[in-house]
Amino acid sequence: MNPVLTESANILVKFNEADPLGIVWHGHYVRYFEDGREAFGEKYGLRYLDIYNEGYTVPVVNVQCNYKRSLRYGDRVIVQTNYVNTAAAKIKFEYKLYNFVTGELVADGTSVQVFLDVPTSTLQLTIPPFFEKWKTTHGLILPPNNVK
Repeated sequence: MNPVLTESANILVKFNEADPLGIVWHGHYVRYFEDGREAFGEKYGLRYLDIYNEGYTVPVVNVQCNYKRSLRYGDRVIVQTNYVNTAAAKIKFEYKLYNFVTGELVADGTSVQVFLDVPTSTLQLTIPPFFEKWKTTHGLILPPNNVK
């Protein structure tokens, strides 16, 4: 069984994220997913600059968001980000956004990123060696000859 890699971030909803009625614009929920990815990367050594320094970029190719409740200016939102392990050469996350005060689920969703090499922006169809090592380090791939 693979371990669950997760991280939570606590974010204050800012004035410029809300409309004149104080309700957060729907596009900012996807930005909160990005904040969650940043916090996850910081915790697990998978920041965008870490990936770039390995010679790759990881553009988002798919994002999906299910809206449940509105956030308002001044709210705090907890972004729970879970890594979804896959055998493909991609990075997939699942997100849950919670209102910090009420604990209510306000949105959930997923994102998928693919690997492009930096010099040519060529899509990588196999897992880059650094990412395979990262997965092994976090118990997501068993090293060769390791029987469990």
